[in-house]
Amino acid sequence: MSDLVIRPYAPADIPAVTRIYGHYVRDTVITFETEAPDEAEMARRFAAIVGKGHPLLIAEQAGRVIGYAYASTYRPREAYRFTCEDSIYLAPDAVGKGLGGTLLARLIEDSSKAGLRQMLAVITAERANSIRLHEKHGFRFIGRYEALGYKFDRWLDIVHLQRAL
Repeated sequence: MSDLVIRPYAPADIPAVTRIYGHYVRDTVITFETEAPDEAEMARRFAAIVGKGHPLLIAEQAGRVIGYAYASTYRPREAYRFTCEDSIYLAPDAVGKGLGGTLLARLIEDSSKAGLRQMLAVITAERANSIRLHEKHGFRFIGRYEALGYKFDRWLDIVHLQRAL
């Protein structure tokens, strides 16, 4: 992707990331959220991620936000403070062009630099492309949870993958 810029998140990115995420909430099983959060909620979530010193990356091309990735807290208890969960969301027209892998590689690098030690991927089991992407980046299969989420009138499994940073 020529002229691709990967940079840290800025509050001005909220409208674009809210639009991107809204698509995944409304139209896919990639997230188990069923109501798309508004800009204020996305700003609150992103401020919490940045406040913990976790990476939050924006992919921009020709001045347009086309994706984002972040490492969020895996669980709130203090003993988990060195473990994160990755998330990657792309604008629909940016899917299938290698951007997910580019963002994941940078997220792994930045998470390690931030002092995180383990990264988990929690993926809807039917998303084989997301599972393969993570495996290409050194994640290994840890387990599968059956019928854990219910969205679009069906039960969905999730898988966990993990890699050391």
